[in-house]
Amino acid sequence: MQLFRPTIWQLGVKSLTLHPMRSMLTVLGIFIGIASVIWLLAIGEGISRRVQLQIEELGTNNIIVRSVLPVSEGEVNDSSMAIYGIKRDDYTALSVIPTIKDSLRIRDAMRELHYGSKDMKVHLIGCTSEYARVMKMEIQKGRFITEIDFENDDNVCVLSHELAEYLFPTKEALGQALRIRSTPYRVVGVMKKRGAMAAVGSSLEAQDFSDDVYIPLSTFWRRIGDWTMERSAGTRVNEVVEISQITFRVDKMSEVLATADAIENIMAQRHKKKDYVIVTPLELLEQAKTTRLMFMAFMGMIAAISLIVGGIGIMNIMLATVTERTREIGIRRALGANRRAIITQFLAETIVLSITGGLCGILIGLLCPFVVVWFRDLAQIWFPSVIADLPSAVREIEPVIVPLSIPLAFGIAVMVGIVFGIYPAIRAAKLDPIEALRHE
Repeated sequence: MQLFRPTIWQLGVKSLTLHPMRSMLTVLGIFIGIASVIWLLAIGEGISRRVQLQIEELGTNNIIVRSVLPVSEGEVNDSSMAIYGIKRDDYTALSVIPTIKDSLRIRDAMRELHYGSKDMKVHLIGCTSEYARVMKMEIQKGRFITEIDFENDDNVCVLSHELAEYLFPTKEALGQALRIRSTPYRVVGVMKKRGAMAAVGSSLEAQDFSDDVYIPLSTFWRRIGDWTMERSAGTRVNEVVEISQITFRVDKMSEVLATADAIENIMAQRHKKKDYVIVTPLELLEQAKTTRLMFMAFMGMIAAISLIVGGIGIMNIMLATVTERTREIGIRRALGANRRAIITQFLAETIVLSITGGLCGILIGLLCPFVVVWFRDLAQIWFPSVIADLPSAVREIEPVIVPLSIPLAFGIAVMVGIVFGIYPAIRAAKLDPIEALRHE
């Protein structure tokens, strides 16, 4: 085929360099479209991976049952106390499900912490020794809660990295005593810094980890109890909750959904009101993957619009070029060039334009991760309050180049050149040689 002859491409490049500004503006449309394809897919992939990572941190083999205040505000007695959530005997009933291999109970609440002249509200978490492993947390100093602490109801605590730095900026945290509800707790460990976990839908709240204090669950039940009564500016909390959350683990992912159904059946029989929620990370992960595909398809459609606009620009320029070069076409036809040769020449020029725009778009597209991260860091300096209100998946976005987007973008660039170049090329080939030679 004539299209694969080097001379055709050399002639195409030479023709385009005669009008560099016009060719550059034409290339710009394809360049923007191709860069948009790579950028939008990279940003979408970055957000999707961040969301999937947060879900995977919950454990794809885990099933989470969490106490929630029902719409009817739980069981309200004469003293306006809300009694709701998971009970201790619920845990006993659920533990007999044969596919459950392990479980983790926690009870958490906001409490006042006192150390010297420092007073602050902290997130107090009563847990067992498995908590750090399940939440993928690491010890920086000392140790975590042990089974002996749980069995003996010991007054010991483990602090988050940020809290330890605030309370003990110049001294060793281990061995220090702090007070919660006038009860002293000895610090036995400090955790490594842990990134925040975003909220998962409306089922699980976001967890910051920066103000956490961990104590044995048995100590929480004995010292703090189930009853929480707090008064702050304009709000009042008066409730009884025995267990805030239970995380069950199964051995096989194939057993997760069936086990979740079994948990739901038992809880539905034991609770008249929906004062609990069951979260299955595996199911959420599958939903996130489906959403990712839909999101990327949507982003691709938006980028396709830019490519169509760029293609129309190429067609418009090539039609104008045909008009300008009518006499040249007539001369070539008079010298023996057939219609196929004319079509090949103009088609080669449009493909050169598209490939040039595509290659430039790919080069700029590969810079997406660096540019977006730079703008993100800059925005955090200039607009900290606005960035802080954004979801963590967006706030900490790191675009990921989708490998398939590179050949896809290049292929699209070539296709745009062919599709939008065929009509001008055919129109040029159909010009009557005699009329073309008369054209001024």
